[in-house]
Parts: sequence; C-alpha cells; structure tokens
Amino acid sequence: MLKRLLLLVPLALATAGAPAAQAPPVTALVGATVVDGTGAAPIPDAVVLIRDGRITDVGPASRVQVPAGATRTDLRGKTLLPGFVNAHGHATVTNGLQSGEQFNTRENVERQLRLYGVYGLTSVFSLGGDGAAGLALRSEAPAGRARLFVAAEEIGAMTPEEARKEVDALAAKKVDWIKVRLDDNLGATKKLPREAVTAAIQRAHESKIPVASHIFYLDDAKYLLRNGIDLIAHSVRDLPVDTEFISLAKGRDVCYSPTLMREVSTYVYETTPEFFGDQFFLKYADPAVVDGLKAPARQEQVRNNKAAQRYKVGLEQASRNLKTLKDAGVRIAMGTDTGPVGRMQGYFEHLELEMMVKAGLTPMQAIVAATGDAARCMKQAGQIGTIARGAQADYLVFAASPVDNIRNTRTLEQVVVGGRPIAVR
Repeated sequence: MLKRLLLLVPLALATAGAPAAQAPPVTALVGATVVDGTGAAPIPDAVVLIRDGRITDVGPASRVQVPAGATRTDLRGKTLLPGFVNAHGHATVTNGLQSGEQFNTRENVERQLRLYGVYGLTSVFSLGGDGAAGLALRSEAPAGRARLFVAAEEIGAMTPEEARKEVDALAAKKVDWIKVRLDDNLGATKKLPREAVTAAIQRAHESKIPVASHIFYLDDAKYLLRNGIDLIAHSVRDLPVDTEFISLAKGRDVCYSPTLMREVSTYVYETTPEFFGDQFFLKYADPAVVDGLKAPARQEQVRNNKAAQRYKVGLEQASRNLKTLKDAGVRIAMGTDTGPVGRMQGYFEHLELEMMVKAGLTPMQAIVAATGDAARCMKQAGQIGTIARGAQADYLVFAASPVDNIRNTRTLEQVVVGGRPIAVR
C-alpha cells in the first residue's frame, strides 16, 4: 500500500503544477451607441463583450463590467449595428457582365462573398443556383467574407412526383432552404403547375427544410400562403395586398422580402444611373462593368425592353404594398435578389434600405428588417442579426447613426464577422 502511495505522489505533484487551460481572450467594445437589431431603443455608452467569436454580454457601461485583461476597442462617437442579413441574394454564376455555369467556381463565389462583406453584408441567403462551391463554402467558417446559406438548384419539376424527387436530392445535400417559383415572367414562360409546387413544399417540410418562393401576382402569393410557404421572396406587384393576404401571412408569421432593387435593376440602365457617381459605390465597383452598362447600345436595349417598363410600374405597387404590410404587422426581411448582372452585390442592399424608408418605413424599421427580423425570417434567430448574448460577433461600425438618417449606412468604417474583421477601405 505504501509503495502504491509513493508512486502516486509524483503524479499528483505534476498534476498540481500543470498550467490551467487558458480561456479564450475577451474583446470589449466600449463607448459606442449600440443598435441591437431588435427595434429596442439604442444603448448609448455601451459595452459589448466578445469571446471566441461570440457575444457574451451587451449593455450600458453602468451595468456591463469589462473583465481584467480584456482587449479594449474604443468606439466613442460611433454607432454599432449587427451585420446586415440579405434574406434573398445570390452568389453563383455571374462574373462582371457575363453569366454561366463556368463561373460557378470557388474563386468566383468567394469573390462575391467578399464583395458583400466589405459593404456590411455579413450573412447572405443565396436562393438558387448554388453549386458545389457554394455548398462547400457554406460549411466553412467565413474568413474575410460574408456567411453563406444556400438553396442550391431551384425546383423545376412539372409533376408532383418529380418535385418530390428534386426535394429529396436537395435534402441529401443538406441545403438550408428550398426555392420554388410560381411565376410566368410577365407571360414569357410557363408557370410550374401549382400541384408540383405544393408537393415540393410538403416534401421539404417533411425533411424540415423551409421553402421560399418567387412570385409576382397576388393570387399566386395567397395560394402559396394557404399551402405552407415560409417566405414570400419578392413583392406582390400586380395588385394591392388585401386583408386575406395579411391574415394568411400573420397567421403563420410568414415573412415578406420586398426586393425593391430587383425591380430597379430591370430599367435603371436605360440611362446612366445616379449611383454611378457615388464614391461609396465606386470604392468596390468593377470599372469594366460600369463602362459596359453605360454603353449607348445597351441603354437603348433597356429602353426598348417592354418587361423592364412593366417592372418599373410594378415597383410603384410593390412600394405601396410594403408600407401596407409593415403597418399591418407582417414581418419584413430585407432582400435584394442581387447577384445577376447589374444587380450590385453589397451596394444595392444600402439602396434597398433607402427605398424601404422612401416607401414609408422608419429607418429603425428598415434596420430591423435587415438584421434581427431577417435572421428570424431565415430561421437563424439568436445566431445572427442581433447584438445579443450568444449571437455570432457579426457587427458593423458607422461614423454616423443610420437610425438618424438611413443614408448614414454609407459611413461604414468597420465590418466584423465572427469576431474577425474584414478589411474595408
């Protein structure tokens, strides 16, 4: 027995003398006015504590104590918001003024996600067209880019049986969302049969995957709401939304993503757009794209496009419907449908916020639609979109408050995703 005890003594001494495991360091953001993404009143002179890429506490300096040894970042005079969430974007097949599957590469998708990131979009839900590169990047921690969530291929089945098979294939890829389309592109294409769309929704829900839908017409939107859709991913643009639509949306807390800038993109290049002179845009714009969109032949083509003129009229109805729905209590998720040619990733999201305010929302309501509510609508509440305990440390620092003037989002100075900064200039 004595011999056994003597053998244990060195082990005990070694254990006692071993260094304790080091806890990850704490970063303390101090002095900023925090807009937390929930719609609550801004918190002046706030403290935000971050450990290992997540927020551990937030509140006024009078309540939140900075731990000894924490790294302090002084943000006095600045405004801090959650990173913006794009509930309807794309990061797939576009490269400059060209599109095609040959561009659906890791390098190109990463380039697009970096572009979103430098403009303050820290999470992007790519609703369709995602290939192997997007699926791989979705599963990796973001470094110098926006987070990515994917829907992969859009459902294109013409029968319920085919629709269920397509959903099963997407479920095997572990997509975040399923995307369906109930639209005829102003009569240019054939709509998917409603029964096929309904079968896709039902099968997706059996696999516990939410479903978003492209729409244009009020009647289609109401059909989808009656049959389980989880996100109306565009504005109703043909008619005013009615009490039935509002009741259906509120009954299941189905969110509505207006994508106003999608409409703008269809006609704005009929002339040289004003934003081509905005230095905030030009910081990251591709000069070749700008020059190409300014070409007289291209502008004439847009002017002669009947669909573009129809979408211009549709934007007016879309803006009125947005105000109606927000006033009625329908949850709004900021989205833009950026990614295709001419839909400027990262920058258009700032214009979207401005258009939402022009439509009648307050700056705070637009901000919540781009942060906390967008996250909730996309099934990521508590993870992204808010400055709150347990959330990812995705945040933006502004020189002036977007709550005071939504155009102040252009005073963006710093973007951080998961506690790691993205270089901005």
